[in-house]
Amino acid sequence: MALNGRKAQAARNDELILEAARAVFTADPGAPISSVAERAGVGISALYRRYRSKDDLLQKLCTDAIRTYADIAESAATSQEEPWQVFVSFMRAALDARAGSLSVRLAGQFTVGEELQAELPRAFEGTRRVLEKAKAAGVVRGDIEVGDISLMLEQLQTIEVGDEARSSQLRHRYLKLMLDGLHVSHDEIPGPAPTWNEIGSRYEQATAPA
Repeated sequence: MALNGRKAQAARNDELILEAARAVFTADPGAPISSVAERAGVGISALYRRYRSKDDLLQKLCTDAIRTYADIAESAATSQEEPWQVFVSFMRAALDARAGSLSVRLAGQFTVGEELQAELPRAFEGTRRVLEKAKAAGVVRGDIEVGDISLMLEQLQTIEVGDEARSSQLRHRYLKLMLDGLHVSHDEIPGPAPTWNEIGSRYEQATAPA
């Protein structure tokens, strides 16, 4: 059912705000919320009607990003395609979703709300299932863990060179090199994989007592 005029405008404003916020806070996590309103072309009052604070807006951005990633992982985990191709497709889709680009920039900058807390286990479990299926099929080396995948994707998503098309091309260039390294090998990797607690602890700064 089509939204009426006022609701349709509110939905458009929300899309503009979120798109602007992703761009603004990915570039500068410390930017004021007024920069988001300016980039979105909406009044600051319209922004505050939807998001009470910068913290609320950051929570929304990161929750949406992790939810998208978790959906990608869960879909890959149930795929019946050839295991290596499933793993490659998962890594490519996760990279294009750019969830990790927000994690890199915004971890520790906001309060972790209940919605985000609910999505993080989904993201972990979906990734674990994809990885375990690939390892069981003998197509991914056995010493790779979920934390490895998380940090590799984050590293790739920090690449910003020229316009978005060129940046995406380079991200996928280096993903291909990473995938070659993830394939079965008898060479030993130095050091243990990062634990999930190490990954999650980066968010604790914002919730620590003053």
